[in-house]
Amino acid sequence: MTESRDICFRTRDLTKVYQTGETEVFALRGVSIDIYDQEMMVLLGPSGSGKSTLLNILGGLDHASSGEVWFHGDVLTASDDTTLTQFRRDHVGFIFQFYNLIPSLTARENVALVTEIARDPMSAEEALALVGLEDRMDHFPSQLSGGQQQRVAVARAVAKRPGVLLCDEPTGALDSSTGVQVLEALEQVNKELGTTTIVITHNAGISDMSDRVVYLADGQVSHIEEHATRKPAKELSW
Repeated sequence: MTESRDICFRTRDLTKVYQTGETEVFALRGVSIDIYDQEMMVLLGPSGSGKSTLLNILGGLDHASSGEVWFHGDVLTASDDTTLTQFRRDHVGFIFQFYNLIPSLTARENVALVTEIARDPMSAEEALALVGLEDRMDHFPSQLSGGQQQRVAVARAVAKRPGVLLCDEPTGALDSSTGVQVLEALEQVNKELGTTTIVITHNAGISDMSDRVVYLADGQVSHIEEHATRKPAKELSW
């Protein structure tokens, strides 16, 4: 599956240490992984295993304490804040557990906020159609279900055509059937646009839709599982 693909991210000996008073807390302890273009990867592990810390460093939201991260051959860990801001704007879409939509704007207007500042965006209408919300474009967040609001957030993240989509517990606030609808949207984006997609979850049931599962424990990669075939998101339940 991955042998012929180009590497999107490469990390080597990635460490993140937080100082709490006189105590050092290790969030990451020497993480070394390759993440391939166009793949769907799940980061699986319990709370405190380092999943969000790793995602934030990959996305340029946080700095590693030591080690290196490359994005398509460029060393991200050597970049200053201005360069990282440019990297996030041009290459990365983020989806979080909570939707962070602006209540006074319609679904279309929430997505359009991103398309107005992106270099080569798709239209808000195209992005919403991609996640199956073409008939809800002019609804306000309060008129949408939680799953629909999260799909608006997916549309907003992908409207700028990012090469990478980083998703931190995107179904964490949703029930199983609603969460599956969101995962179907992520699956569609990965398939249609070829977007490298990394999904954080503590829910093992979601991992079957991925090309690979990276298991994290105590800030380290405990093992990596490859899937010869991906299970369609619509067949998942938990």
